[in-house]
Amino acid sequence: MRRHLLAVALAATVAVVGLVPAGTAIAAPGNPGPAGPDGPDGPAVTFALLGDTPYGDAQRAVLPHLVDTVNADADIRFVLHAGDVKNGSSTCDDARFADLVQLFGTFDDPFVLTPGDNEWTDCHRTAAGGYLPTERLEAVRRVFFPEPGRTLGRHQLRVATQASDQRHREYRENVLFTRNRIVFATVHVVGSENDLAPWSQLPGGDRPDLRLAEFEARKAAALDWIDTAFATAERTHAPGVLLLMQAEPTETPGFTEIRRRIAERSRGYGKPVLLVHGDEHIYEVEPNYAGVPNLTRLETFGDTATQWLRVTANPRTPGVFSWTTQTVPST
Repeated sequence: MRRHLLAVALAATVAVVGLVPAGTAIAAPGNPGPAGPDGPDGPAVTFALLGDTPYGDAQRAVLPHLVDTVNADADIRFVLHAGDVKNGSSTCDDARFADLVQLFGTFDDPFVLTPGDNEWTDCHRTAAGGYLPTERLEAVRRVFFPEPGRTLGRHQLRVATQASDQRHREYRENVLFTRNRIVFATVHVVGSENDLAPWSQLPGGDRPDLRLAEFEARKAAALDWIDTAFATAERTHAPGVLLLMQAEPTETPGFTEIRRRIAERSRGYGKPVLLVHGDEHIYEVEPNYAGVPNLTRLETFGDTATQWLRVTANPRTPGVFSWTTQTVPST
């Protein structure tokens, strides 16, 4: 766990990222999302950013208040969730998944989710039900991503999905869309060392061959999807890129290649890149991430149903991305 880096960010009310001027661009070819650069949303787009919530049954009970708060914000155009829609000790059964999908469906705006480790990787734990993680991963895809290329939410968004690539057709959860010329992409990268951590509580013991095969296949898909996001941004002269994943890609075995690829592609792209994640439950901001001046890491709030980030992406500003911390009013 890191607990260094920019403690002042916790007290900041506004953060702005990016060190180079924004460029101009058009909507990505083939991107099915509505709203062009000068569409009804105007030059900037505002969205809600959540993560690691609802973290247990108590937060599940009060999360509707957060939903109501986000829905009441007329400027919000979509909701991003950085994964972990339950805590690691609650059950991973289909009934819980279905209940959460129903809850997320009450957001008025499109709801874009990337999976977390608590939804599948950690479901081997006895308290979580002792499930085979790969079986729960299939359930996550079936329940939370029922129609590839469409988000959850009352007003759904059509998105590009990696499922359209025959090499990675299982990865419907990796999606890409543009808003106001900015490229947004989710990449399935999770905690528990990105599934390298042994399934130690699985009945019958760990299954390292299955686990490592899952890791290698998903890593290959993630690397290709990162390349796709930046290739799209470069081809369309997008002024910014946002990557959303559950876990920070640290310099450890489960994440090293992904971290290096993000750093390499960000450096070559040269315009503002925001790497958003959750997992550690502490709001943090780290400019110059991995030594790349135009790459900023943003960790959203976690283990809370009362705090979230209100993010604005504006191609007409040098940094493109800015945000404010939000607290759900007491009821």
